[in-house]
Amino acid sequence: MSETISWPDFAKIDIRVGTVIEVADFPEARNPAYQLHIDFGEEIGVKKTSAQITGRYTKEELLLKQVVAVVNFPKKQIAHFMSECLILGAVAGKDVILLQPESSVVNGLKIS
Repeated sequence: MSETISWPDFAKIDIRVGTVIEVADFPEARNPAYQLHIDFGEEIGVKKTSAQITGRYTKEELLLKQVVAVVNFPKKQIAHFMSECLILGAVAGKDVILLQPESSVVNGLKIS
């Protein structure tokens, strides 16, 4: 179990729902990964990220899939690509199952 955090710590994390609008291979990544562009709606716009989920998802399966992501991390350079958010998933070893809403929701909807 991880360290306990306070409510104000949790409140700092901006978690939103977005729709994957573009998926590309990322051959420069150390581990197999995709480059994703995710639409988080009018307020936030489109953010990019990379995800090591090639073993479970095809590019076609990811396109137009709604996902849950942290949108207020600082940008992170991965090879020549700048990651701007972090998609959330349940992790079992190298397998990642993406978190997503049970029903389609408006892009940018805040998770709390």
